[in-house]
Amino acid sequence: MDGKSPKIQDVATVAGVSTATVSRALSNPDLVSEKTRELVLDAVKRTGYRVNRAAKNLRKRQSDAILALLPDLGNPFFSQILSGIESVFTTSDLSLLVSDTKGIREDNLLDYFMDMRADGMIILDGAIPRDVLTQMQNSAFGNRIIFACEWKPEFEFPSVRSDNFGGAVQAVEHLHSLGHRKIGHISGPRNNVLTKERLRGVESAMEQLGLSINRDFFIDGGAFSLDAGAQAARSFMEMTERPTAITCGSDLIAMGFISETSRRGLKVPDDISVVGFDDIEIAGSFIPSLTTIRQNRTQIGVLAASYLLDQLANRLPPQTTPVQQVDVKLIPRQSTAPL
Repeated sequence: MDGKSPKIQDVATVAGVSTATVSRALSNPDLVSEKTRELVLDAVKRTGYRVNRAAKNLRKRQSDAILALLPDLGNPFFSQILSGIESVFTTSDLSLLVSDTKGIREDNLLDYFMDMRADGMIILDGAIPRDVLTQMQNSAFGNRIIFACEWKPEFEFPSVRSDNFGGAVQAVEHLHSLGHRKIGHISGPRNNVLTKERLRGVESAMEQLGLSINRDFFIDGGAFSLDAGAQAARSFMEMTERPTAITCGSDLIAMGFISETSRRGLKVPDDISVVGFDDIEIAGSFIPSLTTIRQNRTQIGVLAASYLLDQLANRLPPQTTPVQQVDVKLIPRQSTAPL
């Protein structure tokens, strides 16, 4: 070529076909013969031609992108969910955009649809304001949104989530099997749906096992973070009577709790057994390795992305708002021991 960026006309000349045939071969390959497709693809390679995606999307009124909204980009919990989402979209023409809701919560999320920045959304943050979600649900784009991991019970968006209640039950049953009868709990963010479900599971399991629920053993962590776990440990150290085991609303809470109690002279699991929730990547390498509830986070991402693809392709009947619940599993490690 002459140093300029190759154009579709250049591809047509090299392939010996019309520009319309090149366009069909690239956008709708099933409409042309295999021989023609091969000629066009070979010409694309030889010329170095690249599709102008922005112009193509403008003509289609599509962005070919999906937005994933996370409450905290720095939280390692979300890595496998995003990996699962991406694994689905790599088999399509869709790309994945990721954003922290802290930076856009005050904006109108409908702008992402109106400005063609996204064709659909996977929301992993249950703290998005109700008025924003109401506006989205009532819009023409309401069928392009799905909750993953977290959700808002009062909204009818499809949802993919772990069995949070069942996981908390497994944690208490594990501690009970080790002989623990005085069990406490450190919860996550206030009013968070995961916090509520896991607390409900802990309380239900203790009632079913005939264990007394001592509210002094229940600590309001306030966040799914290391700092929340450390602060809970400081509250724990001030108790006149302490539980012999404690369940935590997340692995990060458990790790913060273990680190702070260790710094203050207690040993896990000799002085107290600790169970986390999530099984993030570092859980097995933490010292002591963390007994926890494993969420199949990759599957959550895969199911959410697959469902959204079906929505975009109109492969689902109207008014379909399913809840897909993913099983969880207790992973026993060194942070728990017999009493």
